[in-house]
Formats: sequence, structure tokens, C-alpha cells
Amino acid sequence: MKRENEFAVGVVVIAAFAVVVAGALWLSGAHLGKTEAVYTARFRTVGGLGVGDPVVLRGVRVGRVEAIRLAPGNWVEADLKIYSGVTPPATPAVIAASASLFGEWAATLISRDPPPADPNVRQALTEAQAAGGGKWPGATLPDIGQLTAQASRIATDIAAVANRVQTAFDSEAVNELRRSIRDFGQIADRLARVTNEQADVIGSVGSNLRQGSDVLAKAATSLQGTLGRVDSATNQGQLATILNNSAATSANLRSASQDFHDLMESAHKNQESVVRVLVAADSVMSRIANRSGTLGLLVSDSTLYKETTLTMIQLRQLLSDIQANPRKYFTFSVF
Repeated sequence: MKRENEFAVGVVVIAAFAVVVAGALWLSGAHLGKTEAVYTARFRTVGGLGVGDPVVLRGVRVGRVEAIRLAPGNWVEADLKIYSGVTPPATPAVIAASASLFGEWAATLISRDPPPADPNVRQALTEAQAAGGGKWPGATLPDIGQLTAQASRIATDIAAVANRVQTAFDSEAVNELRRSIRDFGQIADRLARVTNEQADVIGSVGSNLRQGSDVLAKAATSLQGTLGRVDSATNQGQLATILNNSAATSANLRSASQDFHDLMESAHKNQESVVRVLVAADSVMSRIANRSGTLGLLVSDSTLYKETTLTMIQLRQLLSDIQANPRKYFTFSVF
């Protein structure tokens, strides 16, 4: 009886030890008899991700976080142990994010082809991939606490904006809004009137354009007739005659220009003589203006004018007397 009790106690102890070992292996995620691959992911920050957290691929647990350490260049590296038989994506990336509301985190494997829609995640993965080293790029999403705090701040801002809006839209603001709407209606009416007036102006402009088009058509017709006349004149030789006359006139003009050029050359050669003549004439005119010399005295003295006038009067009287009494002055004798 005593041996049976000892045997039962031993079986219970062995069974308890087996349960403890199996539980420890299950909690650690170990797979006995299977080879596991270890990959390293690079993050700027891992958030709440810790050692032993699950690695998930398309919602299925495929491994666990083996180790987390700091790396050069302000990076954080996480070793991911992946179960055997699991094939990672062709272009793998790791997203560390909160898995529940109770603070549990998980590392999710995704493919970078196509890239994630979130621009922040896409930028973080691109930066981690650019660091090189053959490590998987990683990005971290904000946890539930951060999102809740952000939502709380947004709700507070919305409440503040609502209070300001409520404060701004009092009865006076409503009245001002009504007045603004009324003024806008008046402006719309004025705009409609101006539009109608401009429509009339545009109509008159269109009429003027039609009249101008008619005048332009008449001018085109006249031009066509003129061109026809020119064509007929060309055929009859009149245009050739005009061109010949123009050529002859041009030759005459060239000849006259040459003569004028020769005249200017002669004048240039006699320039000194002309200057001397002008200087002498200026001297004479100066002496006349200064009342010096005979001509100056004659010009400035009125006595000569008076005497000349009296002489002319006497000469006329003498001529009249000779005509009236020729025998008084002339004697004619034949023998």
C-alpha cells in the first residue's frame, strides 16, 4: 500500500514537471525539432515592442522578437526569429505597432512592393532601406495611448473653436450677416443692370464691326479693281513707259545733283574771296551806320534830301517853261 502511494506521488510529480516544461516552451514560442531563421530589422524607434513579442505575417504568428539593441547612427535593431517553413515576402519590411488596447505590441511583416499608403511609414522605410547593411527596413506606428492623447487634444481644440464660434455668432453678428446678404443682393442687381448695359454696348459694337466688315469688303473690291487696272496697264506697256520715264528722271536728278556738287566745290574754292567781300561789305555798312564817309553823310543828313527835292522841283519847272517858251531858250536860223 505504501509503495502504491509513492508511485502515484512520483507520477504526479513527473506529470507536473512535464506540464511546467511544456508551458514554458509554449510561452517562449519554441519549436522543438525545427530550425528557426533569425533576421535583423532596423528602426528609428521600436515604441512598446519588446523581446518575446510575436512576429505576424498576414495575421498569423510566424515568429517572435528575439532581441532588441541600440545600433550606431541613432538606429535600433531587432532580431526576429522566424519559424521554419515560413517564407518572408520578396521585399520584406517590418511594422511595429500596438496589437491590442492592453499595451501588447507585435512586429508585422509586410512587402514593400507595393509601398505602404501612409506617407510617414513610406518615408521611414525608405530611410531605413537607404542605410544598407542587408537589414530589413522597419517603421513604428504610434500606440493607442498616443492616438488617444492626440484625439483628446483635437477634441479640446474643436471645443475651443466651437466656443469661439458660439461667441462670435451672437445676435449682432447675425444682423451683420443679414445686412451683408442684403448688400450682396443689391450688388447682384447692379451687376445684372451693368451686364445688360454692356450687352447693349456689345451689340452696338457688333453692328459697327459688321459695318466695318462691309467697308473692308468694298475696299477689297476696289483694291481688286485697281490691281486689275494695273495688270491691264502692264499688258499695254503703260507701266513700262512710266518706269522708263522714272529712270530718265532719276538720271536727270543725278546729273543735277552732280552739277550742284560741282557748284558747291566752286563755292568752297572761292570761299576766301566771298569772306573778303563780306568783310568789306560789313566795313562799308559799319561806316554808313557810324555816319562816316560820303555815303554815311548822305544817308544820315536830311539836307541833301531836301536840296535834291528842291532841285527836282526846279528842274520840272524849267522843263515846263522850256516846253511853253522854247524860243526863249533855243534859237533856230536857216541862213
